[in-house]
Amino acid sequence: MYRFRIFHAPTDTETSAKYLEGHVNVLKDYGITNITSNNQEWMTWNCVYGIVAERDDGVLVGGIRVQIADGINMLPVEKAIGKMDPNIHQIVNGYINTGVGELCALWNAKVVAGKGLSLLLTRAGISIVNQIKCKTLMGICADYTMPMFRRVGFVVDDSLGDNGQFVYPNENYIARVLGILNAKDLGTSQPYDRERMLSLRNSPNQKYTEMGAKGSIEINYQLFLPN
Repeated sequence: MYRFRIFHAPTDTETSAKYLEGHVNVLKDYGITNITSNNQEWMTWNCVYGIVAERDDGVLVGGIRVQIADGINMLPVEKAIGKMDPNIHQIVNGYINTGVGELCALWNAKVVAGKGLSLLLTRAGISIVNQIKCKTLMGICADYTMPMFRRVGFVVDDSLGDNGQFVYPNENYIARVLGILNAKDLGTSQPYDRERMLSLRNSPNQKYTEMGAKGSIEINYQLFLPN
């Protein structure tokens, strides 16, 4: 069994530090050092929430973050492509009054590679946005992760870059800027994925046997954000 646990970055500094360490180690394994969400700044921002995947022994094996646009700190996607296409700032500002954020910094340790935790973490991340007053979600992803992000409702914003494409984080990768136009009703997600995300919204704390890429996985979801 794995536990998926929500945390507020500046409130739970211990979890934030462990999350950062795990994310950095995974990026180093792949020779990537310039991801804009890979920094320490977010650890002190009130607008950042995260979910960690933990083994029974408490070791972190994955995580994902949601950063809400607060009008002060740029979203990671703005930092990533803002110089290549400044229109990203106008798009974010257009949604800021109703709540816009970014799903970012998804990582899995190599020991759980192939189990399907990435999809489960992504669904969990989307499921918590109703608790943090975020109605629109954005993201940036590589081509090879597009099928997963499409499943949960993300669509490519073709108005940015080269039909939605950017060379990022280096010349070996093509990234795409994504948006969920309505993170509230999740209408663009696949029916089963939508069902699971809405279930997690209705019951943030639940145990559920999910179907992973290598068979079933029991997840203890602890996604209710305390006041």
